[in-house]
Order: sequence, then structure tokens, then C-alpha cells
Amino acid sequence: MAAVADKRMGVDEIFSYADDLLPLIDGSEYGEAVAQADAVARMLQSVCVSEFNNLELQMKEVRDEVDKLEHQSVSIEESMVAIKKKERDMRKAEKTLSMCVSVTKIMPNLEDQDKISGCIVDKNKKKLQIFRFEKTASPVEICNELWKKI
Repeated sequence: MAAVADKRMGVDEIFSYADDLLPLIDGSEYGEAVAQADAVARMLQSVCVSEFNNLELQMKEVRDEVDKLEHQSVSIEESMVAIKKKERDMRKAEKTLSMCVSVTKIMPNLEDQDKISGCIVDKNKKKLQIFRFEKTASPVEICNELWKKI
């Protein structure tokens, strides 16, 4: 950016010198050619400044888009970490449930949200005894009934 500013000052100085020389040359035979060259140079400068401003705007848009994509990338990475943690937690919960079923021989029915239900499996896994309790029943009452069935 500093280099562009230095070059811009150099161009402005050249145009200033050209403005100072125009009155001297104006009386000569080259005056009209110099005036035309000056007009073309000013038009070229105007086009260059316009193009420069346009390119700066485009670069800002690209930088904004890159920043937006970087933010999305960070968000996606955070989501992936959260998903992996949930998967680990699910595997841990499945293993814990499997251990509880193995120890107690009671397999809960997790799909039945209205009642407390499941089945009791005997040691040989040949006999299933289904149980179902209302959610209003006290935990002590449920525990006593399950102990009777085991």
C-alpha cells in the first residue's frame, strides 16, 4: 500500500510539472500536441484510479468471503468435535447398559416412554419375563416387585 502511495505522489508531481510547463510550451508549435498528451494522460490517470478503486473493492469482497469461510470452517470443526463427544458418550452409555443388564438380568424397554417396562432374562436366556409398571408407582414398590420376579 505504501509503494502505491509513493508512486501516486510521483505521478501527481509529474502532472504538477506538466501544468507548470504548459504556459511555456503553449506558444510553440508543439503546444497543441502537448495539450492533447496532457488530456490523454489525465484521462489515463482517471481510468487507472477508477480501476484501482474497483480492484480494492473486489479484494475487500474476497477478504470478507475468506473470513466468512474461515468462520464456517471453525464452526464445522466445533460441530465435529461435539458429534465425536456425543458418539463416545453413546458408546459409554451402551456399555454401561450392557453391563447392568448382564449383572441384574433386567433389560429395560427404553422405547416405552409412558411406562416403566422391560423384561427379566434368566441365566440360560431361555425364559423372558416381561414387566410393566406405571410411572406413578413408587421406586420402592417397583424394586420390591422386581425382586419377587427375579
